Amino acid sequence: MLLKKMKRGIYSLLLSVILIHSAKADPSSLELNWELEGLSNPESVIYDTKLNHLYVSNINGSGVEKDGNGFISIISLDGKMIQEKWVIGLNAPKGLAIFNRTLYTSDIDELVAIDIDSGRITNRFKVNDAQFLNDVAVSSNGDIYVSDMALNRIHVLTEGSFSIWLENEKLESPNGLLVLGDDIILASWGKMTDGFATEVPGHLKRISIKDKTIKSIGDGSSVGNLDGVEIDNDGDFYVTDWMSGKLLHIEHSGEVSVLLDLPQGSADHEFIIMKSLILIPLMKDNKLLSYTVHH
Repeated sequence: MLLKKMKRGIYSLLLSVILIHSAKADPSSLELNWELEGLSNPESVIYDTKLNHLYVSNINGSGVEKDGNGFISIISLDGKMIQEKWVIGLNAPKGLAIFNRTLYTSDIDELVAIDIDSGRITNRFKVNDAQFLNDVAVSSNGDIYVSDMALNRIHVLTEGSFSIWLENEKLESPNGLLVLGDDIILASWGKMTDGFATEVPGHLKRISIKDKTIKSIGDGSSVGNLDGVEIDNDGDFYVTDWMSGKLLHIEHSGEVSVLLDLPQGSADHEFIIMKSLILIPLMKDNKLLSYTVHH
């Protein structure tokens, strides 16, 4: 009986090893579907599950100036422009999140709420000294989290109130956000020295929503100037490195592999799990790329 249990344990261990090995991301598993040109410094893309199309935030110029040039586009899943300037009157829209048919986008120092059905801006939430609001993520209860890359902050919109949720140097210029259960997964840019330059590039971190503790995913060593973060089918992460233009796969243990070498400016991407699609905005090349992930 003991021998049988031991054998079963060995078989289970072997199976686990095989499964872990087979789940490892493989660059050859990505197939380019299309490239859409003619965008205007696209920063973020998100999928609307109800209408089955994409929204893309276009900075259209400077990412820090209140120039009124920014807009949101609607794009089909087969790479066609449905409406270039669906929502206008923005400055430098970046991260996107959807909750209850409201699209939220960060816009320098405010979080903008857009009613999807009408395409109208319904609210603007502001924290007076905010400087560089970047990614936006939503929790299952509708709380909206927004990173401020310049001030090492994460803000939260909860029950109509927009305030600083966490301010800590350990955030290391927070960029990409992903709410995952009771945690926020953070893609940090790294400690900025001169402008957006970093002596120490960033890595993935895990923040407890309950007690706000910040922990590194992996050993905390530098990975890159990270931008978007999305969860894959296996509980690991697809992450973009804006500066080096890479799409990375980062396991929940912290192990990093490069899936794609892209131009600098690979920004806040989307992974549509049910369709096995990765959409990546190329901010400096004014393009949106679509890849299918083959498992």
